[in-house]
Amino acid sequence: MRLIKTLPILLSLGAALGSVSAWALPNDSQQPIRIQADDAQLDDKNGVATYKGDVIITQGSMKITGNTVTITRAKSGEIDVVTSVGNLAYFEQLQKQTDPKPVQAYAVTIQYHAQQNRVVLIDKAKVINDGNTTEGEKIIYDTVKQVANAGRANGSSITAPRPRIDMVIQPKKKTDEQKAQ
Repeated sequence: MRLIKTLPILLSLGAALGSVSAWALPNDSQQPIRIQADDAQLDDKNGVATYKGDVIITQGSMKITGNTVTITRAKSGEIDVVTSVGNLAYFEQLQKQTDPKPVQAYAVTIQYHAQQNRVVLIDKAKVINDGNTTEGEKIIYDTVKQVANAGRANGSSITAPRPRIDMVIQPKKKTDEQKAQ
């Protein structure tokens, strides 16, 4: 599932939209996908699967939750768009085996556009990574170009208007060698 390979890159956005070197755990994409929901509707002909009711999707260290998660497939059979909607939809994934905490993302709507290598967080968007946070109405991340845009969600229905981006960047921790100098 390409979702595992690229969505975690978005989540390094929490490191001030600048340090985008994190990747998902290498074996996550080889793990089984588990989906738990109260209701599932599968439309193989149109390539759409909709899961409702406290949806939890896990694969390796990755976890996506929402009230409703819709997965659409391209004609080739590959995943095209994964949309998680909730109050709030949630995503987490470890970037490295040694990380103490996973990177976390929240939004009313989280969309992963696999064919365009783009992740969109809309309405109450927030990314947390190693103490760094980015918050705004909308955060868009191109996983190939490693370019992020955060700002207003023009044209989208927003429940909590937020005209400005709010970021918290933690100072880099010095190693023992750097402290000795």
